[in-house]
Amino acid sequence: MMEAISPARVVGKVRAAKLLRNLPQLWPLYVMVIPALIHLALLSYYPMYGITIAFQEYKPALGFAKSPWVGLKQFRLMLENPTFWQIFRNTIVIATSKILTLQFCAVILALMLNEVRRQFFKRTVQSMVYLPYFLSWIVLGGIMLEMLGSSGVVNQLLLRLGVTEAIIFLGNNRTFVPTLIASHLWQQVGWATILYLAALTSIDLQLLEAAAIDGAGRFQRIRYIILPGILPTLMLVLCLDFGLLFNAAGFDQVLNLYNPAVYATSDILDTWIYREGLLGARFSLATAVGLVRSVLGLILIVISLRLIARFTDYQVY
Repeated sequence: MMEAISPARVVGKVRAAKLLRNLPQLWPLYVMVIPALIHLALLSYYPMYGITIAFQEYKPALGFAKSPWVGLKQFRLMLENPTFWQIFRNTIVIATSKILTLQFCAVILALMLNEVRRQFFKRTVQSMVYLPYFLSWIVLGGIMLEMLGSSGVVNQLLLRLGVTEAIIFLGNNRTFVPTLIASHLWQQVGWATILYLAALTSIDLQLLEAAAIDGAGRFQRIRYIILPGILPTLMLVLCLDFGLLFNAAGFDQVLNLYNPAVYATSDILDTWIYREGLLGARFSLATAVGLVRSVLGLILIVISLRLIARFTDYQVY
């Protein structure tokens, strides 16, 4: 009696046979990949040996080998620490707010630019909104501190408009997170519109012309033709951003703008790891938090790839 062969096994054999058949023609390409693989192994995988610090009471003088092994003690300390849950919540709130506001405003800006017919004006606006993206947060942070200070341009303008006292944008828990999201939007929104402007070029102009002939107004064409046309791109971007949720909080931005007065709402996982792990020399606890962050990030990436395959035609693997 013949043994049943699973479809997955058949597909694997077919792929292996195809690879062996094409190897004589493709080997130069594989050779070109070798330096990138070496770079990845040395700078990404080899340092993962340092994860052992999370299970030790690490002491730099003793090194990895001689530092005492404490098992899951650091993870218990992490879960029992109320600060961890506060920074975890801050990370989720800030990252989610940034992702949603950025994509919403990028779609709106792309639609507005798409309706502009004067190319000179359109290119001028694009250049202005793209420029902040190419500036680092070291530069942008200095600009924000000068503009939003108690005697900065923004507060001077508000005082002239009738506000009785200066607003401490970066030193108040109520205003810091909205300021963080707005400044992130200022830097990223122009660059984020590029994908949607490209998606708009794929919409069939005959559909728009037919809708206009049938009496559809500009907003009706946007609602019933243009928005459905760019929806797959929007879903793809949102799914990819969901997989990188813990990176979306923005370590560089927060580190350059926050201060002890707003730790309650602005301290995120990355800044806490930097401050406690490097500056506070709590290497083991910071490594444990970083390991949990990385594992959760991996889970989110896998989920996002599944969502992409389900809701869009894009296949990553």
